[in-house]
Amino acid sequence: MPRFLLALLTLSLVCCAATAFSQTSPAQTAPDPQLSTRDIGAQRASVAAASFDQVVDRAVEREHFFMAQMKQLHPLVETYLQNLKEDKDLGAPVPSSDVYFLGRLDMSDGTDDRAFTSPTTAGLGKRMLGKLSNVYSMKFLPLGFAQMVVLDQDFQRKYYDFTFVRREFLGEVRCIVMDVAPKKDSGKGRFLGRIWIEDQDYNIVRFNGTYYPHPRASYYLHFDSWRQNLRPGVWLPSLIYSEESDLKYRLGQTLNYKAQTRLWGYNLKDLRRNSEFTEITVDAPQSVQDQSQKAQDATPIEAQRAWERQAEINVIDRLQQIGLIAPEGEIDKVLMTVVNNVMVTNNLDIQPEVHCRVLLTTPLESFTIGHTIVVSRGMIDVLPDEAALAMILTHELAHIALGHHLNTKLAFNDRMFFPDERTFERMDFARDRNEEEAADKKAVELLNNSPYKDKLANAGLFLKAVQARAPQLKNLIRAHLGDSLLNGSATRMSSLMTASPQFDPKKADQVAALPLGGRVKVDPWNNQLELIKTKPVAITTAAEKMPFEVTPFFPFLTRLGTVAPEKTAPVPEKTAAAPTGQ
Repeated sequence: MPRFLLALLTLSLVCCAATAFSQTSPAQTAPDPQLSTRDIGAQRASVAAASFDQVVDRAVEREHFFMAQMKQLHPLVETYLQNLKEDKDLGAPVPSSDVYFLGRLDMSDGTDDRAFTSPTTAGLGKRMLGKLSNVYSMKFLPLGFAQMVVLDQDFQRKYYDFTFVRREFLGEVRCIVMDVAPKKDSGKGRFLGRIWIEDQDYNIVRFNGTYYPHPRASYYLHFDSWRQNLRPGVWLPSLIYSEESDLKYRLGQTLNYKAQTRLWGYNLKDLRRNSEFTEITVDAPQSVQDQSQKAQDATPIEAQRAWERQAEINVIDRLQQIGLIAPEGEIDKVLMTVVNNVMVTNNLDIQPEVHCRVLLTTPLESFTIGHTIVVSRGMIDVLPDEAALAMILTHELAHIALGHHLNTKLAFNDRMFFPDERTFERMDFARDRNEEEAADKKAVELLNNSPYKDKLANAGLFLKAVQARAPQLKNLIRAHLGDSLLNGSATRMSSLMTASPQFDPKKADQVAALPLGGRVKVDPWNNQLELIKTKPVAITTAAEKMPFEVTPFFPFLTRLGTVAPEKTAPVPEKTAAAPTGQ
């Protein structure tokens, strides 16, 4: 059970294990272990359901197939939770504290603790991440937020009443919507709520509700769980939103929180580098030739640079293979455009060339690995504008320009041989105080010669917002691999705050920081990133600003191409028995 839930509630928020997952029947087609793009149509019934009962039967069958698939997959799972308190001035709840977990989901038998932990290191602002013993393992069910990827570990029609509600589009995917309630005496921990079934293959793509009935002195939480079509015919968990606002527990206290759970990295085996130092053309064994630009020994300076670059590549490769750094893509180019704007206007010629990459996690951090600038997804999400992004990137560029090196011990590849969950212990790219102060000073100099020099007021305002929210959001405004925006009482780039406006959370037109999740979209299968291109929504009240806050998920669902499209299922308007217990 999650330790943080014990600390929050002083009681269990999850109950004892439910009955074990039942094995699929011999007649059920076994899933493809590699989830390849070959004919997945052979793994499902070829005739579309023609009645409400058939739709239910198909959905149950597909859910069993889903459970078998999940036993073979080990995505990363990240949960970020904010406890809330009412703010009378805003007329809305605001964060009062937060909790963060990162682990690898394992639904196979015999699992162990797969949490990512980091050591307690004085001076670097790093504290122990909570242990996730059995939280992100499905060996014992139900267990906190990780259970919310599963509707019911033993989903059987005999345990539930189903009621047809309507048809509804989730994005471009038309769904059959049903209310689902457990039958009397069907056991504890059954799902109670609403499900959305896509109307081609009858996969459950969303379920919204809780588990029921509650055991004595324990409580199940409400959640909204989404699955996305990541391979033809395959829908996998990607996003989960959980919220409670009025759950009464011990001594009349009320639980009030919001939480986001994200899953990604389903296909880590293909996350390899797409480029190398040299290109080798292979026609025949006797005609193999090195196509690199230089056909001579490196000079001492070139050798030193290559050795440092080798350490950089080793680290980037390892972090990408773990699933912590996204493959090179569109957002890297956006970040590099900002960096180039600063470099060109400052006449900086840095060799080897500078690169940018994105860390896929939520906590706000940035750091350098050699000549690679790394910025977290969460940081990109909350920055209000391009000038604020330039501030973050220029601070890291300053480290590179000042020659702050990566420890070249990492050029020995054997140092990359460690379990994934030990990453935060084995890798540390934090800088000492002197290097940080020097980078701050150099970054201000670079920014004052850049196209962003007249747009830095909002960047300073962002830092003021960070400073104001830091006491409540200690797990968000911290670093696991690099440096935090706050180092003790010192704020990074603090000199920019002098010329910025006064931070006022009650002003609707002052947007110092954005909510989490508003800029970057992650493909959970291959970790590719893209910028969310929706138009900004006009803010009408100060409560809608929600800086650094957790918000619900409403992804636009799309369907990948299928091998054998089926006829849309007609669903009669006549409903099944009314659900009980709602």
